This record gives sequence, C-alpha cells and structure tokens, in this order.
Amino acid sequence: MSDATDFELDDAPEPIAQATITYLGPVAPHWEITSAFGDTQLINEFKHRVNARLMLLPPRDPQFRKNKERVARDAERELIELEWVLGEDGEYLLNR
Repeated sequence: MSDATDFELDDAPEPIAQATITYLGPVAPHWEITSAFGDTQLINEFKHRVNARLMLLPPRDPQFRKNKERVARDAERELIELEWVLGEDGEYLLNR
C-alpha cells in the first residue's frame, strides 16, 4: 500500500475547546453553557450562537432537534468538544 492510503478514518483533529450545554429546567433560561478549556473569545462567541438557537427552546419543543443538530455542526466546525446534559427527562432526546 502507498503512504497516501495508510491513514485511519478516525484521525479527527484534536478539539481546541470544550463546552457543556446543560438543560436547567422548564423555566427560562432553559440552558447553561460552560467550558472546561479553550480560548475564552472562541467559547464566548460559541455561547452567543448557542443562546441564539436555544434560549427559549425547551428540549421537548419540535424545533429543538433541528437546532441541536445545528449547534453540534457549529461545534464540530470550531473543533469544540461538545457535551449535552439534558437530565432525566431529556436523556432520550440525545439519540433522536
């Protein structure tokens, strides 16, 4: 085999930041976005975009699934490792 084909598909770039999106409950604000590591400016800009998509949107809202996918794509583009914490009521939503 040539060197050009000797690579693994799992060679994804290392994340440069991390964010956890936590569902706080049925009373707005519904979401809290925290970060364990990464550039402060990058994280703050990501938080603003996430808040714009999720601010008044609880997980059971039909629009949540689309916006969750958009947030995930945004995090992937920015190399942000993303974790969702939806609590007991929202766990089933992670895999939908």
